[in-house]
Amino acid sequence: MSSLTPASTPLIDTPKDGGTKPGGQPEQAREKFNWLAEIRGLATMLLAVLAFHSFVAKPFYIPSGSMLPGLWVGDHLVVNKFAYGWNWSSPSFHVLPRGDWRILGRTPEYGDVVIVVPRGRSEDYIKRVVALPGDRIAIVNGQIVLNGKPVPQAVQPPVELPIDAMRSAEDPFPCDGWGLVRKPSGQQVCEIPALRETMPNGASYTVLDYTDKATDHVAEIKVPAGHVFLMGDNRDNSADSRVPLEENGLGGPVPLSDVGGRAEFITHSFDGTGSWNPLSWIRGLRKGRAWRSLRPPLDQTAVNKVAAR
Repeated sequence: MSSLTPASTPLIDTPKDGGTKPGGQPEQAREKFNWLAEIRGLATMLLAVLAFHSFVAKPFYIPSGSMLPGLWVGDHLVVNKFAYGWNWSSPSFHVLPRGDWRILGRTPEYGDVVIVVPRGRSEDYIKRVVALPGDRIAIVNGQIVLNGKPVPQAVQPPVELPIDAMRSAEDPFPCDGWGLVRKPSGQQVCEIPALRETMPNGASYTVLDYTDKATDHVAEIKVPAGHVFLMGDNRDNSADSRVPLEENGLGGPVPLSDVGGRAEFITHSFDGTGSWNPLSWIRGLRKGRAWRSLRPPLDQTAVNKVAAR
C-alpha cells in the first residue's frame, strides 16, 4: 500500500547550514493518494481470504440442536475444506453450479462430522457419517444395524445441558418434557438420557435418543458407490438421511460431491445473550468450549476386535 504523508507535516528542504529556503515552502509536492493501488490491495486481500475459505478452512456457526450433546447452539467451529478433496460446494457462498465432480476425492471415515449441502437447497447442514459406500444400513428401534450387525450403544449417565445450549428458533422450549434441574450455582440445566455409540472403526461418541419416532425405524438400504449415510447425534431432532427432502431432510444417502469438508474443532461459543454492543460479546462467551476437537475418540477395544476378524 502506498505511504501517506500527514497533512500537518510539510516536506521541507533543509540546507546543510540548518536554515530553510525563503518562505519556508516545501520544494516537492506532497505524494498523491493512489486510489487504484489501494483498491487493488484490498481486492487482493479479499481474494486471498476467499481462497483460504474455499480451499483450506472456513468458520461455521451452529444454529440448531441437531448435533447435541457434542455441538451446542452458538458454537463456532472450523471446517477442513480439503479433507475429502474439493468439489462444487467447496468455494465460499457456493458460487459454482452443482455437479458430481471431485478433485483429489477421498472417502470419510465412520464417525466423521461433516458439512453437506442438501439437494435443492443452498444452506449447509452438519451431520455425522454412519455408513460408507457399499454398506447396508437399517435403523431398528433407534439402533443402527450396519451390514447386518447392530452398532453397539451403551447406556451412560444422563447429560446435563444448559438451556441456552439447546434453544433455537425452531425449538424455543428444548427441555419441555424432560428433567429441568437447577444447579447449586443457580444455573438451569436439562437432564437427558444418553447413549455411547461405537462404530466398527472404534469411533465413539454420545447420542441422544429419548423418544420413539418414525426415524427410529428405517428399512435396510444399500449405500450407493460415492455416497455416505449421515445422521445427527440428536437422533429425535435431526433432519438427516432418514428424512425425505420434502421434509427438509437429506433424502437418503448423499453424494460425496455434496460434502464440503470435515469439522475439526470449536473455536469459541456464545450463549445467545450478546447484542450489538461488543462488550456483551465478552459476557456471552462460554467458558470451556474453545478448542474442543470434533474428531471422535477411538475405542481401542473395538479397533482390536475389528483387526482380529
